[in-house]
Amino acid sequence: MRKSLWFLILSMGVFLLSACGGGGGGATGGTGTLSVALTDASTDDYRAVYVTIKRVDVHRDGGGWETVSEPAKTYNLLELVNGVRESLGLKDLPAGHYTQMRLILDADPDNSRNILGHWHPYGNYFIDRSDNEVELKVPSGLQTGIKIVRGFTISPGGTTEIILDFDAARSIVQAGASGQWLLKPTIKVLETRELCRIEGSAGQGGVLVSAQVYEGSAAAAEDRVRVQAATVSEDNGSYVLLVPPGTYTLVGYKDGFSPYVKATKVVVEAGDVVTQNMTLTAADTGTLAGGPVTIAGGGAEDSATVSVRQETTVGGATEQIEVKAFNVVKDASFDSITLPVGDYTAVVSSAGKTAIVREFTIEEGTETDIGAIAF
Repeated sequence: MRKSLWFLILSMGVFLLSACGGGGGGATGGTGTLSVALTDASTDDYRAVYVTIKRVDVHRDGGGWETVSEPAKTYNLLELVNGVRESLGLKDLPAGHYTQMRLILDADPDNSRNILGHWHPYGNYFIDRSDNEVELKVPSGLQTGIKIVRGFTISPGGTTEIILDFDAARSIVQAGASGQWLLKPTIKVLETRELCRIEGSAGQGGVLVSAQVYEGSAAAAEDRVRVQAATVSEDNGSYVLLVPPGTYTLVGYKDGFSPYVKATKVVVEAGDVVTQNMTLTAADTGTLAGGPVTIAGGGAEDSATVSVRQETTVGGATEQIEVKAFNVVKDASFDSITLPVGDYTAVVSSAGKTAIVREFTIEEGTETDIGAIAF
């Protein structure tokens, strides 16, 4: 079901935007063109993740909301990986500075079929590995929209191309004992002109390949490892990452294998295309459990992100990488998280709270429980 084209990647948490002309007051007078496209960071946890986008709006500095497009279309995010992107609209708009964007989602799907050949049962849902169609509740996206607060500039006579990278894996949260699943979108915003391309073979399909940034001096534990871009390799092993210029640690992971970490940093400049191949080695595994995760205050839909990290050496220096991450809704627990044998750090974060850090060891064939987590 996956295609291979030119790029795009969406975690709920962090947004990045670089747009033509920068983020200042910008030029005014005349018009320019805004192009908006959609892509996904991908996950191998689901067979498909569908969202229905009703409308795309942008907010002009000192003005009001402008509608860019009204797609009214149901998209399978897991088809938008490894460089594939889907246009959400193209429109001429007054030149100047724009402060934010918003996506209005729809509970009603379009008139098309899903990968199982069924008519879409919901506007927003996923298909799990057992072919169950599970509805995703959207806490706010149906009414006020999903707001992406980050500025960009449209220059007179120019074209600003924006890619919304919808991170399906970090956007889906199970709502504890209620049995419901929530869609709490994590979206990165990218401007195509400055993007670089890291591509190659992961040696097999289903490998989560990511470009990560380690900032050991960051005050908040959750900020010390940042996944800039991620994708899941195609059945033939190929992968594509689109990233801004920078210096990255290249990581590959699949359950049942030890994480692959490139021994040296990958450095890319604007427009670069860099080829990096990798081979994963089979490993003994155990499982991780923990919880319940309690969050003081807030609402029933509050959640936490568990980032599972491991220490490694890159370019002669010691740093941490993220092996996998998942969301846990308030008051819920987790178990049966497969990991290779070894020592790890779990960094558990929730909006507005100080992260909780737990060290643990995974042993072959056993489950390690890191206990209750209380914010």
